[in-house]
Amino acid sequence: MTKDLTQLEILTELEPVAEQNLDRHLSMAKDWHPHDYVPWDEGRNFAAMGGTDWEPGQSQLNEVAKAAMITNLLTEDNLPSYHREISENFSSDGAWGTWVGRWTAEENRHGIVMRDYLVVTRGVDPVALEQARMVHMTRGVHSPDGWGGFLVNVAYVTFQELATRVSHRNTGKVCDDPIADRMLQRVAADENLHMIFYRNLCGASLDLVPDQAMAAITMIITNFVMPGYGMPNFRRNGVLMAKHGIYDLRQHLEEVVQPVLKKWNIFDRTDFGPRGEQARERLGVFLEQLEKDVLAFEERRDRMFAREAARGIVQPV
Repeated sequence: MTKDLTQLEILTELEPVAEQNLDRHLSMAKDWHPHDYVPWDEGRNFAAMGGTDWEPGQSQLNEVAKAAMITNLLTEDNLPSYHREISENFSSDGAWGTWVGRWTAEENRHGIVMRDYLVVTRGVDPVALEQARMVHMTRGVHSPDGWGGFLVNVAYVTFQELATRVSHRNTGKVCDDPIADRMLQRVAADENLHMIFYRNLCGASLDLVPDQAMAAITMIITNFVMPGYGMPNFRRNGVLMAKHGIYDLRQHLEEVVQPVLKKWNIFDRTDFGPRGEQARERLGVFLEQLEKDVLAFEERRDRMFAREAARGIVQPV
């Protein structure tokens, strides 16, 4: 029978692991500067400075790339909400506090470089982008009921960071611009290192309090939503991104959920009590259904592409 620990006890027990992984992260993280990834010579003044305001024909991005870039940028913009959630559920002391500050500073670069790129290249309407930012940040992001605490939050950010990495990387490919691709590769590399930190801490939580951690992991996977779910046009843009393979159900299952669960050895562990076993069984049933949902989604997508091809609609490359 495993013993439940309080959040304070968990954070205290795991602080040496946090310190070790913070040191690992700092040794591997690459310093980079947003201004080095933006084609400044493409920029020109807008009307308020005597130039020309944005018009749709100025953008070199296809509609899928626009939707993905806006979704990814607005997601990054909500950093203050994420910082609040993590700082409230981790700790401001020791290695925990250092990590939260470092992670926030690194994440902030992502919004800076993506916005600079889009404004300078006139990739999207900057007025509409700013209006959407104001709405999204005013709403903020709040954890659903029952999602509080360290274990739930560290499980969520493990999967979320990896999902964001996949989305950024595939967005770079669909932009058909080597500058955007290079920029988003850099952002995706950051997200991957962040994921590793959280994945290692969540894995240590499984070793420390297996039943509590397994229940948290199952809760997150079976209710997972991307962090930008409250932004304007999120559903429309999300459907477009899924349709064109930027982030779809198969990627979520095969590139995000399954690799992390394999890393934690979830389905071969022998240290669960009754509660952990029940949570693992619920997760197994959910994943079986998710595999069926993947096939159903891809069948619908193939039929949609076939209908569009019959009507002469050309898909973005």
